[in-house]
Amino acid sequence: MQHQVKVTVLDKKLYPELQAAYCKDKESGVCPCFQVGDEFLFRRDDECDDFWHFGRDLDPKFPCAEAWDCISRYIYAGLQGGSIMKGWMAEENTMIACCNDGTRPVIFKIERIDIDR
Repeated sequence: MQHQVKVTVLDKKLYPELQAAYCKDKESGVCPCFQVGDEFLFRRDDECDDFWHFGRDLDPKFPCAEAWDCISRYIYAGLQGGSIMKGWMAEENTMIACCNDGTRPVIFKIERIDIDR
């Protein structure tokens, strides 16, 4: 069995009070890198290794260091066929995670896709 991982941007949050209190640019706004609904399909096979290339071949938005740091472990587990979050999520092939940007986090859905050969 082969595995792929689909990453979907579910939401973008903004905490303007935190930006005003702590950021150099007090009105930096929401994350400019991703849009709600963006989808990225990661493959790791004989023809392609999106994980090794940090998703750069998928879209110039990767690597966003904060996003990649938070979701790469789930992508790697899924590409290996592993359970992404068994016992925590309703389906063990799915994880909801967000980036580390505390004033404007992006929420991701990460899904392992199993492909019969």
